[in-house]
Amino acid sequence: MTDLIRHSRHENLDEIKHIAAIGGGHGLGRVMSALSFMQERLTGIVTTTDNGGSTGRIRTEQGGIAWGDLRNCLNQIITEPSTASSLFEYRFSGSGALAGHNLGNLMLKALENMHIRPTEGVNLIRDLLRVKSFIVPMSESPVHLAATLHSGSSIVGEVGIDQLTELPKAVFLVPLVQATPEAVHALNQAEVILFGPGSFLTSIVPPLLLSEIADALKHSTAKKIFIDNLGVERSPAAGLSLQDRINWINHTVGKDIIDGAVVQFDPNRRDEPASIKIMARRLRADDVSYRHDRTLLCQAIDELLGELNYR
Repeated sequence: MTDLIRHSRHENLDEIKHIAAIGGGHGLGRVMSALSFMQERLTGIVTTTDNGGSTGRIRTEQGGIAWGDLRNCLNQIITEPSTASSLFEYRFSGSGALAGHNLGNLMLKALENMHIRPTEGVNLIRDLLRVKSFIVPMSESPVHLAATLHSGSSIVGEVGIDQLTELPKAVFLVPLVQATPEAVHALNQAEVILFGPGSFLTSIVPPLLLSEIADALKHSTAKKIFIDNLGVERSPAAGLSLQDRINWINHTVGKDIIDGAVVQFDPNRRDEPASIKIMARRLRADDVSYRHDRTLLCQAIDELLGELNYR
């Protein structure tokens, strides 16, 4: 099956007035792309703690929030490629000061330096790229992810956390900033909230560490669905079972909130939690095995909503 979005009838998704999705650039971007037919009924809440690559260099030299995951989500959800979208994703080559930098990151950083609210800056780019769905940073204040190790020491920065050889005791934000009001509003009005896929500790967990987001999730009556990764993470979270990750989310929020999970079908799988509804389906894209096929992912989410008696 080709990895194309078929605009067919989605019995349950078509009835939803608003859906929110939480995560980082690659995984969340894939979900946003799979659900792009929902247009203005879809909001992505994006992690802004990255400190690697072009984003990390910009943050080190200029300060500000992490733009890379926001840019990635914007680019993935484009339904009609254009010169503007190619320009936004252009990456400089060579060996000079611009080498490795993504023009989209620089454009968003320039808007930030012009004292335009990050969310408004993203909206300007959305208009340029003709993106209908909303994409919101988890916070508009600069923030880093940190971790407490079992030895008692701490480490600051996503890159360092992903390179750890053991699971940290806990993760936290430095400093503890406020959530973007639009992100909280999206969660409050959502009828369905999605988590993942993506790097668990560094893409999915950071927004949950914001008290306003945790509080909104705790009091939300939305159906909450975890989307499992297709490949094994190259991070200390690789050893976490599905149940472990569900427990981590629930513990971080302070309440058991996950209603169901979408996972790749595997007849040998034994770690499925009994307390939530599991939708096990073939999800892999034909071209890249660790990426979700957009159509299959959309169908699995729709089917799981039906199983959760959403309607």
